[in-house]
Parts: sequence; structure tokens; C-alpha cells
Amino acid sequence: MKIDLINATEEELWKYVGAHLAKNNFDAVLVGGAVVSIYSEGAYESGDLDFIIQNLSKEKLPLVMSEIGFFKDGKNYKHPDCKHLFVEFPQGPLVIGEDNNIKPKSEKFDGVELKILTPTDSIKDRLATYIYFGTRDGMDQAVLIAKAQPFNKSAVKRWCEGEGRSEVFLEFLKSL
Repeated sequence: MKIDLINATEEELWKYVGAHLAKNNFDAVLVGGAVVSIYSEGAYESGDLDFIIQNLSKEKLPLVMSEIGFFKDGKNYKHPDCKHLFVEFPQGPLVIGEDNNIKPKSEKFDGVELKILTPTDSIKDRLATYIYFGTRDGMDQAVLIAKAQPFNKSAVKRWCEGEGRSEVFLEFLKSL
């Protein structure tokens, strides 16, 4: 697959890196702000892509990422042609708050399965940043997704209640 790394969007970079990881047997799920960018169709720009690796040790990542031109710089992977985006591999497992029963959405691309949080789980993920880190950005990002994508409102409500934060769901609804 060819990609214009100088001008790549989060979605294009997700597909490029995600396909390479999948072809190297990494079960990687895209999470975080890049998902917001994809689901909001660019209304939000994250600046990085966060992949949770679910099946393999991350010790082979430097070699695998170097095959597509990314080098490790601290906790990030950077590409000399892609100065506006970088890639991170936060520690798993795949959880959102107290919920560890996350079922990512799969999408076929370049002959492999790519995985990304569903819009509903991405909303919960962004609300988790609002709840646990107190950042208004988390609420704003959840609202961007909700305005752009169909989602399961009752699942978001149950999740907020499970986190002991029913008032966050009410605030989220008011923000829509």
C-alpha cells in the first residue's frame, strides 16, 4: 500500500500501520483520540495513534515498525516524513474504566482485519478521560462522535452508571 505520509490523515495512517501490524500477526486495536478523528470525519485532530496490542509481546515492535520507516523515540514511534502524527502503543489490556469486555469493530483492509473501538466504546473511552482525568476535552470528543455516528445510548448510560457517574451521562445528553 502506498501512502502520502507527509499529508496522511489519522485514518490513512491507521490503515497503513494497522495493516502492517496485522500482517506481522499483531492483534492491534486503535483507541484514543485518533478514533475520535476518524469518527468525527476530521472535526477533531489527535496528533497521534494509540494501538493496544492484545496478543504478542511488544519487544518485536521496533523491528516491525522500522520495516515501514518508523523509529522509536521514547515511548513514541515517529516517521521522518510524517511530522504531524506519531504512533504509540499504550500498555493493555483493552479496558474502558472498569469495563474489560470490549469488542472492537473489525474492518477488512488490504487483505487483513483492522480493529478499532466502536463508536459506542469510543464515546465511553472519551467519557472515561473526562471522569478520571477531569479534562473537558474528553466530554467534547464524546459529543463529536455522538453527533457524527450512530451509537448505543443505553450502553453509554449503563457504562456511566457502572462507573458510579450517572451525572456524566446526563451532562453528555445535555451537550448533544
